[in-house]
Amino acid sequence: MKTRLFLLTLASVAGTLLMARAADPAPAAKPAAPSPDKKMETVTLATGCFWCTEVILQRTKGVQSATSGYLNGKTPNPTYEDVCTGLTGHAEAVEVVFDPAVIPFETLAHLFFEMHDPTTLNAQGNDHGTQYRSGIFYHTDEQKAIAEKVKAEAGASGKFKSPIVTEITKAGTFYKAEGYHQDYFDKNVPNKTGNYRYCQSSTIPKLKKLGLLKDGDQ
Repeated sequence: MKTRLFLLTLASVAGTLLMARAADPAPAAKPAAPSPDKKMETVTLATGCFWCTEVILQRTKGVQSATSGYLNGKTPNPTYEDVCTGLTGHAEAVEVVFDPAVIPFETLAHLFFEMHDPTTLNAQGNDHGTQYRSGIFYHTDEQKAIAEKVKAEAGASGKFKSPIVTEITKAGTFYKAEGYHQDYFDKNVPNKTGNYRYCQSSTIPKLKKLGLLKDGDQ
């Protein structure tokens, strides 16, 4: 008798649960979580002094990181002093890691030609030497093709009075510059330390032109 009563009770509970589940709406489907390993791309750009190049790229939406360094020279592990002699063959450059879903490489290449004068050979403003040359150092064949296309478009745009001299070359060994060169603008301009006057005169006009100027930059 007790066994039969227990079974009847169990059946009643089960029936109640089934009815409750049937009455509840099905849970809404959740959107898939973004992949934690989104595919980033890397390109290395040279537009003269890397202090100027770095901060512009750091403030560009879609850029994950911008690292100052030395590229495509013949001397292993060069120092800043070595590169400044102009004898090592390196360019002052910035290695850029970016999200192509946010800023396609073609957009980044157009920005490259907006952020410096690509018509001056081995010079930007008062900085002269092969280390200050204009260059897009591609990491893939696709980047090479896009860079050449954008360079041709820039040359035909009528924006520049002289021919563009930007080199488009495969990226070789990149040597990260000394720590004091990293984040140079943001570390020194607000605090008026280091060579902040150089940054104020050469970089702030570019940031203003590109709409990247922040409060406290001047």
